[in-house]
Amino acid sequence: MAPYFETAKSFADVPITADGVDSHSFLLASTDFVNMFDLLGGGVFSFVQNDLRSNIAGVRRRYDAAPAESPTLERLVENECARSAVGDRDGTACLVRLLRGLWFTCEALRNMQEDRDAELHACFKRSYDANLKHHHSFIVRSVVSVAIRAVPHRGEFYGRLTQGGSQEKFESELRKWVAGLEALVVRLKAFLDQGGYGRV
Repeated sequence: MAPYFETAKSFADVPITADGVDSHSFLLASTDFVNMFDLLGGGVFSFVQNDLRSNIAGVRRRYDAAPAESPTLERLVENECARSAVGDRDGTACLVRLLRGLWFTCEALRNMQEDRDAELHACFKRSYDANLKHHHSFIVRSVVSVAIRAVPHRGEFYGRLTQGGSQEKFESELRKWVAGLEALVVRLKAFLDQGGYGRV
C-alpha cells in the first residue's frame, strides 16, 4: 500500500482560476493534510487538528449550503457577506481561522525543512510565536506551549509520516505541499484583507 502522503490531495494541485481558489479541491486538500497528522498518534497535534477540522467543517457547511454560489473560496466569501449580517458569516470566519492554522503549520514545516539541525518543537514554536500567539489568550498560549513540547523528534516524525516510504520522496512532496499552500494562503490573505472580510 502506498504511503498516505503519496495518495493525499496536495495543495499544489488545487486549481486557481480567474475567479479564485477552487473551493471543493481546497477543502479536500485541507482535510487530507489534517488527516496526515493522525499518523503521529495520540494527541500530539490534536490541538491543531481539532481547530483545523472545526474550521474546515464551517467552510464546508457554507459551501454545501450554496454550492452554485461558492465554486471558489473568493465567491463563497463574497456571496455569504452580501447575504448575511456580520454576526452570521460563519463560513468566512471559519475560513479566516482555517487559513491562520494552515499558515502556522506551513511555516513550521518550512522551518523544519530549512533548519535541519533544529528540533521540531523549536520549528513549531517559532511558527506559533510569529503566526498565532497574538490571536490567543494566555490560557490557550499555555496549552499550546505544552503541546508543542510534545512534538516528536525529527526521526520519529519522518518515520511515521513516510510509513516506510522514501524520505527523499516525502521531502520533495512536502516542499510542493508547502509551496502550494503558501501560494493559496498569500492569495486568500490579500483577498480577505482588501475586501475587509477578515485578517489572517
